[in-house]
Amino acid sequence: MEWTQLKVSGHLNDRDTICAVMMILDNQIVIEDYSDIDMGTVYADLIDESILNCDKTRIAVSIYVPEDKSLAEYVSFLRDRFRELGVTCNIELVGVDEEAWSTAWRKYYHPTKIGEKLVVVPLWEAYNAQDGEILVHMDPGMAFGTGTHETTRLCACLLEKYAKPGDRMLDVGTGSGILAICASLLGVDEGYAYDIDPVAVRVAEENIAENRVTNVTCGVSDLLRDIDSSRPYTLCTANIVADIIIRMAPDIGAYLTEDAVYITSGIINERADDVLQSMLANGFAPLDEVHEGGWTAFAFKKAHA
Repeated sequence: MEWTQLKVSGHLNDRDTICAVMMILDNQIVIEDYSDIDMGTVYADLIDESILNCDKTRIAVSIYVPEDKSLAEYVSFLRDRFRELGVTCNIELVGVDEEAWSTAWRKYYHPTKIGEKLVVVPLWEAYNAQDGEILVHMDPGMAFGTGTHETTRLCACLLEKYAKPGDRMLDVGTGSGILAICASLLGVDEGYAYDIDPVAVRVAEENIAENRVTNVTCGVSDLLRDIDSSRPYTLCTANIVADIIIRMAPDIGAYLTEDAVYITSGIINERADDVLQSMLANGFAPLDEVHEGGWTAFAFKKAHA
């Protein structure tokens, strides 16, 4: 089996965050950190010159991805998570021919059922819908959220259960726009999808148009910063990470109606209780909880004041 090195380089101060995010994908990480090298040691003459001359304020963290895994999904996941956490870093694939990479990643995407009814179909694949199935046509582009990752599937399953006609839906950190598209196809009246990355917003808009969805509006926003709260939402999704969900917990209620449903995902199982306690402390009651592959998603209900 062939393996590809997925390498993230960043500032030494962000070491713990970079390691934590990389370990979500694989707990066998390789860390390059030369900040502790003592130039005065008696063994200094035995250390390779390239190490002695490297920037001690920088680190690199790598994992090795087998050929049967989707590098595109891994890279998109990392881009989204580091952007949301405010970490500036460089993501590098070692051992992949750039020209081949531009199209080879498509082989990992096939029609995928992500709920009882929802089926994600890549734009380049043909698929005949079975009775009752709802097709979501996606071009992953540069944005995370194509239906193949557990966090997206968990959100979609909860949307099937709680999205309903009459809902006004907010999607925070929309990525590819898949959750807003799913909600629209499930019958919500209107949706608003936001992401901090203009590239993600552009990809989301293209996916929305491809699915002939006319009731979803996209925009650029740093989490909740540029979102209008004057017309509260009855349904909200945030497929992000535990730390960001916890950070938004004191503020998200101002954007939601009483009894609104708030679906959160991107939570590793080890952080699920942290998220739960944070939401309880900020006026939300748990409605539902689902798990897959080490990930947890919640549906919360905004309690009456």
